[in-house]
Amino acid sequence: MNTENEVLSLLDEILSLNGRSAEFSLNTPLLGAIPELDSMAVVALITSFEDRFGFTVDDDEIEGSTFATLGSLIAFVDAKLAS
Repeated sequence: MNTENEVLSLLDEILSLNGRSAEFSLNTPLLGAIPELDSMAVVALITSFEDRFGFTVDDDEIEGSTFATLGSLIAFVDAKLAS
């Protein structure tokens, strides 16, 4: 499984980006830079990650820095998959 592709797919789907996520790099800013990524979208993404990847995210694991860039979001998912 390619975590980056899965995360990009979920971002595109949840945020209704219509393929815009294909242009994202690991350094692409997310939170605060993409208007579609509001608090409700963060909750939807976390729920989707839990469903797709089979892990659980506790409330105290959620930080703004996790959603800072595509790279930080992928690193978070990878760390959850490794634990």
